[in-house]
Amino acid sequence: MLRFTKMDGAGNDFILIDNRAGDIHLNGSQIARLCDRHRGIGADGILLLENPSDHADFRMRYFNADGGEAEMCGNGARCFARFANKVAGTEGKISFETPAGVISAELAGDLVTLQMTEPTDLQLSVPLQIGAEKKIVHFINSGVPHVVVPVARVGNVDVSREGSALRHHKAFLPKGANVNFIEKRGADKIAVRTYERGVEDETLACGTGVVASALIFAATENVKGPVAVIARGGDELRVGFEKIDKQFRSVTLTGPAEFVFEGTIET
Repeated sequence: MLRFTKMDGAGNDFILIDNRAGDIHLNGSQIARLCDRHRGIGADGILLLENPSDHADFRMRYFNADGGEAEMCGNGARCFARFANKVAGTEGKISFETPAGVISAELAGDLVTLQMTEPTDLQLSVPLQIGAEKKIVHFINSGVPHVVVPVARVGNVDVSREGSALRHHKAFLPKGANVNFIEKRGADKIAVRTYERGVEDETLACGTGVVASALIFAATENVKGPVAVIARGGDELRVGFEKIDKQFRSVTLTGPAEFVFEGTIET
């Protein structure tokens, strides 16, 4: 029997598992079944809490609902920090290894502030051919690769169709990219809808997508920040940063991380 905790970060939901003993080895099909909303627990992904290899308190491993391992997940990392606090008794600031680098987190009630790894590969105003249509998009890697597309109204976007076309575009092969559609809501506020690779559909929130969207907004609108970002699920997250020319430093993501339920399940 597998013991788990279900958590939610701004509507992005996860299965959290304590694997510090190192005896849990889930294959792709098991992960997909656990994340299945009809035949399993139901989640956008699975997070494993493990012992670190070096220079951090813990190691975080994140798997998408399709069973594939990803570099980083911002909403998941906030949940991971609160989960570590609960099962390992950590207090205040903690750090954990990810394939995207070491992430640090600070807890304040049900809010968590993440110190993100520095973003890379900023590309503005990239022309792409999508079928018969030409689109101008932006790109940044905020821990995982993200395409950002400004639109007039996010509510009018067919996220599943348009997101899938961009996610699988040849420009982003072989790994593909997450796709974010952003709408300006004020001088320092945007709304975002995200198509997530691995989930292969829109999710209620995506932490690294929120960060990517805020940074692209700051770069294209010359905003100093912080930037407030309203996710599809209705939660407002905050992205802080320092901007020097077109370089971003000291990027933070603040938002909720909530416990939903605990249980055991056969794998």
